[in-house]
Amino acid sequence: MHRVQAYIDQHLEAPLDLQALAAVAHFSPYHFHRLFLAWTGQTLGDYLARRRLEKAAQRLRGQPDSTVLGIALSVGYGSAEAFARAFKARFGQSPTQWRNLDQADSNLDQGGAWQAGEHGFSANFEARDRVNVRLIDRPPVRMGYLRYQGAYGPALSRFWAETFDPWLAMQNLGAVSRLGIGHDDPSLTLPEQCRYDAGVAVPADWVPNGGALVTELPGGRYAALDFEGTGAEIGAAWAALMGRWLPSSGLQLDARPCIEHYGPGSRFDLKTGVFDCELCIPVAPL
Repeated sequence: MHRVQAYIDQHLEAPLDLQALAAVAHFSPYHFHRLFLAWTGQTLGDYLARRRLEKAAQRLRGQPDSTVLGIALSVGYGSAEAFARAFKARFGQSPTQWRNLDQADSNLDQGGAWQAGEHGFSANFEARDRVNVRLIDRPPVRMGYLRYQGAYGPALSRFWAETFDPWLAMQNLGAVSRLGIGHDDPSLTLPEQCRYDAGVAVPADWVPNGGALVTELPGGRYAALDFEGTGAEIGAAWAALMGRWLPSSGLQLDARPCIEHYGPGSRFDLKTGVFDCELCIPVAPL
């Protein structure tokens, strides 16, 4: 099912039908549809519509030079009109209105259901005012990981400390890079639907254990921002990178995942909760 979700995010522009996705999961279409509904709490059609609109909302903000029609086509809509109707039904405003909102309002209430503050994010991170970004090339990585689903913020920090770190200590991997993959934008996705993988680079002969899974992270060009702060501040750092730097960079996001890279020398202060890592977003030419 994780492979199916990754495949969907990488092929939103394509006509993703039941048969094709069932084949990715190695299930019959009948069993796949039942399992997908039980596992995600959404029908396949509802899930696809949600992911397409969430990606479109992200691209409208991060790609100001792309047309609404271009973004509509990039997430699988056949016309700007159909896209605009679906977008307004989901977010309560047209794609153009959404794009033109001041960035400071981007995390405000969506339909009254929740606000980004519920994720534990702080608005005080200095990267909102100063974003020092560099372009890097990351190699491919084989990653063993444990998945967390729920609100980002304190609960995710506890997952790292209470679930992932004890599991990692049993792997005898030595000083290796740890990786965090946030699959969903918490300003767009409901807290209970947000997915996050806490992982570690593993060798080719490593065998998944203890409930872990394994995936291959593609390499390539990324924009990187050094972060130092607490878990309550990292959301604002991501917002600075995606909302302030990306729109004026002449680049766009592609379908690879965004990465938190914790190198072997990364620090964590138990008393203050301050840690450091490298925030990496996959970029490609417009």
